[in-house]
Amino acid sequence: MEGDKGTVCVTGGTGFIASWLIMRLLEHGYSVWTTVRPDPDGKRDISFLKNLPGASERLRIFTAELGNPESFSPAIEGCVGVFHVATPVDFEDREPEPVVTKRSIDGALGILRACLNSKTVKRVVYTSSASAAQLRNTTADILDEDCWSDVESIPKMTRFGPSYAISKTLTEKAVLEFGEQHGLEVVTVVPTFVHGPFIVPRFPGSVRNLLALVLGNEKEYSVLLEISFVHVDDLARAHIFLFEHPDAKGRYICSSVTMTIEEMSKFLSERYSEFQIPSPESLKEVKGPRFTRLSSRKLLDAGFEYKYGVEDMFDGAIQCCKEKGYL
Repeated sequence: MEGDKGTVCVTGGTGFIASWLIMRLLEHGYSVWTTVRPDPDGKRDISFLKNLPGASERLRIFTAELGNPESFSPAIEGCVGVFHVATPVDFEDREPEPVVTKRSIDGALGILRACLNSKTVKRVVYTSSASAAQLRNTTADILDEDCWSDVESIPKMTRFGPSYAISKTLTEKAVLEFGEQHGLEVVTVVPTFVHGPFIVPRFPGSVRNLLALVLGNEKEYSVLLEISFVHVDDLARAHIFLFEHPDAKGRYICSSVTMTIEEMSKFLSERYSEFQIPSPESLKEVKGPRFTRLSSRKLLDAGFEYKYGVEDMFDGAIQCCKEKGYL
């Protein structure tokens, strides 16, 4: 472990990405104050956070929720940085999109105001999504940080809850604009699907999507027609890298691998013979959108290096699923 680097806040601490980020921040020598949603019945198990190496000395858990932005202030007071990972996730569209988007934006801007009021926060790293960049009509072969999803087109382009993509797009724009207006350093990370092992008890949705051919989840095959993804540890490392890099500014796409469903079928059947993987031929009838690839050039040019390949991602995810009883 490195020396004491000060205290940072991570919102949404029980999530797939945030929990892994907390683990890595503790390893890097930070004290971490994280937020979790209220749990009046005390039924939620957060022991996986409390049991992380270094957690007993350097992790504090606060209660806060995006619908009450002021609730984040105690977890931000005195911090040198904030990683805003918490987000409303509603792929079933249980709530109207405007409600989800308003909660996401109001929560994020409330967190940024708390950062300004703290007088100690030097930089905020916001976790966005590829759905804030890829969902647009374009003839380009590859997209970069200048590209934004078209919120008017999103409902026509994705069968997954469009409220998530719309809220991520508009919230990312809002936090960058707030940073510019108020002189607060705000950097955004734009990851594609996140893959690999996980320390949360539940099955992360992106990992489940990427294991659809292993699990036989035919309804999710259309997501895999051409899919880009990144190892959860590379994503956590990118967050820390961009927090610490003196010249980091604006958006950074974080994506290391792109595969077609045929390539994934071939890879999985060769590497994991214990599973009945559908053949490339049997998948030719799968229909769905193919999204333009995203470039990580800006992140790589800043000096970041990916550590993990596709084998690491699937090995870690499958091993984790076996240990937790999902496979």
